[in-house]
Amino acid sequence: MLHIENLSAGYGDMAVLHEIGLDVGPNEVVGVLGCNGAGKTTLVKAIMGLLPRVNGDMRFHGRPITGLRTHAIARLGIGLVPQGRWIFPRLTVRENLVMGTQAAGGGAILDEVFEYFPILKSRLAQPGGTLSGGEQQVLAIARALCGRPRLLLLDEPSDGVQPNLVELIGEVIPTLCRRSQLAVLLVEQNLDLVLRSARRCIVLKNGRLAHAGPVEPSGGTADSHPLARYLSPAMEQDVPPKPATHSHHELT
Repeated sequence: MLHIENLSAGYGDMAVLHEIGLDVGPNEVVGVLGCNGAGKTTLVKAIMGLLPRVNGDMRFHGRPITGLRTHAIARLGIGLVPQGRWIFPRLTVRENLVMGTQAAGGGAILDEVFEYFPILKSRLAQPGGTLSGGEQQVLAIARALCGRPRLLLLDEPSDGVQPNLVELIGEVIPTLCRRSQLAVLLVEQNLDLVLRSARRCIVLKNGRLAHAGPVEPSGGTADSHPLARYLSPAMEQDVPPKPATHSHHELT
């Protein structure tokens, strides 16, 4: 579905990502882990055509998307829930969802979003900006789903969200992939959410690939999982980057 090879990206003269390789298959959740400043959000922006400087091969269903404008990428079926949610605070919940349908050329609000997030049905007339932070995150996800994407990019969906709604998001993500023919790229620092949702992941460190492979189940807590070492600031400098030439093959 999504194929990325030798992706480098940045802002002006500042390089942030260095030769990243990644694949996301149909109906799959792939996690992207890393500490602050690792390049996770830059990866999302590169995929969505939001950066001035991008090099490498990015394809969606075999079609090159490197260099395409953001609206064209969205029309191909890639939806984005950005970090910080970015809902329309003065519009009602209903109006926010209607705005989401525009990515697919308009249409009705999907009934499924109320099945996944029933809290929204009782808030349809409420301005989005009056919702709690967690409810706004749920609205942002639902709005993206109304665009009927085939691939959903979730950038830090647990950021500032209360634990019960993080748990709900962790349950909904794999359900979406099973039932809605959707793939998800889950960008997170919350290892517990990735462990519950994803089967494969990559880890970024300083814009380079530090790890790529399956998410192995663990009988303990997220803090005791082998992947936790990549998210520890104390150990960050001790994690050697994985050679970029091997990154793509480890995720196929």
